[in-house]
Amino acid sequence: MSADILPHEHFMKRALDQARQALELDEVPVGAIIVKEQRIIAAAHNLTRKLCDPTAHAEMIAITQAAQSVGDWRLEHCTLYVTLEPCTMCAGAVINSRIPTVVIGTMDPKAGAAGSVFQVLDEPRLNHCCEMVFGVNQNECGRILTDFFQSKRMMKKKKLD
Repeated sequence: MSADILPHEHFMKRALDQARQALELDEVPVGAIIVKEQRIIAAAHNLTRKLCDPTAHAEMIAITQAAQSVGDWRLEHCTLYVTLEPCTMCAGAVINSRIPTVVIGTMDPKAGAAGSVFQVLDEPRLNHCCEMVFGVNQNECGRILTDFFQSKRMMKKKKLD
């Protein structure tokens, strides 16, 4: 491997940094970054609660930032790194923005649209399909979410007691 090409793990760690920022805001800790030519052009985390916006997922915000960065809605030479498998809304935005590669940290068995519940990202009937890479930094990506939801359940239980 060329010294100029950084591995997927490097960029997923940057997405995890974003997830940790979401955690600090008591948001569901999901982070996303978009890379073009080995350079991060967008970095975002969930902000649905803070913005009172159900569309403020990490992927959606990152796609908007990347489109502004490149000056085009087509992100044809970019890679999306996301700590959690995209939902159907985010997968639709990935397809519409023509992102060719999506690197996913951990799967979402309840709402994932890259194979867990739905298969949107490589649906042949759509006008664009993505290459997908699964399980990059999977344990860390999964752990931050598991810990977050366990903490929420414990807090809810204490309120009921």
